[in-house]
Amino acid sequence: MTMVDSQIDRRWDQLHTWGPYALLGIGLVPAVATADPAAHPVRWYTGWILVGAAVVLQLWWHGVRLRRPGRGRTPSGTGTAYYIVRWALAFVLTWLNPFFAFYAASGYMDADETIPGRRWQRVGLLASAVTVAGAQAGGMPFGSALQWAVFAALLVANSGLQMVVAHLTDQEQQRSRERTATIAELERTNAALQQALDENAALHAQLLVQAREAGVADERRRLAAEIHDTIAQGLTGIIAQLQVVTNTPDREAAREHMGRAMELARHSLGEARRSVHNLAPVALENDGLPEALKKTVAEWGERTGVRAEFTVTGTAEQLHGEVAATLLRIVQEALSNAARHARATRVGVTLSFLGDEVILDIRDDGTGFAPLDLPARSHTGGFGLDGMRARAERIAGSLTVESEPGHGTALSARVPLVRHD
Repeated sequence: MTMVDSQIDRRWDQLHTWGPYALLGIGLVPAVATADPAAHPVRWYTGWILVGAAVVLQLWWHGVRLRRPGRGRTPSGTGTAYYIVRWALAFVLTWLNPFFAFYAASGYMDADETIPGRRWQRVGLLASAVTVAGAQAGGMPFGSALQWAVFAALLVANSGLQMVVAHLTDQEQQRSRERTATIAELERTNAALQQALDENAALHAQLLVQAREAGVADERRRLAAEIHDTIAQGLTGIIAQLQVVTNTPDREAAREHMGRAMELARHSLGEARRSVHNLAPVALENDGLPEALKKTVAEWGERTGVRAEFTVTGTAEQLHGEVAATLLRIVQEALSNAARHARATRVGVTLSFLGDEVILDIRDDGTGFAPLDLPARSHTGGFGLDGMRARAERIAGSLTVESEPGHGTALSARVPLVRHD
């Protein structure tokens, strides 16, 4: 329930509590002013006794509402007894003096809160209307047929007005209940949505951690394989050449084997540097991904003599390190594949920032290949298309390849846009 609804309920509660006191006082003032104690002493004293009884009744009912607030606002047998006694007092007081019809009108305010059942509530309202209409017709008892006619007309008017007001009140209460139910449903929906958002944030963080751990494990396996396939073999060859140098007395042969050993050492050193470079991208140390890709594409084009272009679309953002490294690795391997296999004359790289995802497109006009040959080609060396796809999938992304022999190759990687923390 909103604060406004609470204030309205509190004001209605105050009206039902103090309203009968106020209406009794309003009727008492003109009744005393117009009464003649000397001419009608019995009526005078009877009226004051009934006024005192009405005050006592209201004090008792006030105490009931204070002690048991729920009972005071819920139709019950106690509330029905209070309503009947109050109506009887108001009827007699109005018989004595029509001005007490103000007090009788208090029956219009709380029939729905004191009398259980819609039918009996209408009976109570009709009884109050009889009292009020009688006072409006000049006071009871009636002394002429004209008064009876006026009374009948006023009773119909009062009853009709009550029905209209009761209908409007019912509609307003129904709207209030529907509004309360809607607010409660919205609060439940908001709570469920907030819980889902919290769970999604926790899952997202967990996925990033798992992706990072998977990437580290994959890099370790890759580095171990490269050391075994390149550096270890190179060191083995160096040892073999040095053993030959040690065992041969021929200086020319020794010099030749020493040269081979030095060449193997240089090659192994280059492989070691390449492995370290792949493990921690140097290009991203001082630049963001767009700048790093621009330099990478430009250097590749100068080295291979192939026309290479790089384009950024959308509003560039600082990406999470794992996302940036993955896209950089994909571009490096794609350019390496284009240089070794595609025999392309033009290569285009586009980095697109699209709301909640990043798209990397790499196109060349090379020889192309049949997509069904991918499994057979993935072992031809380097990172491979399967490896690039695995990199994208590790950060909840995807990689698609479109190619046809003689019509070039188009590679597209789509990954979530995770901003740098």
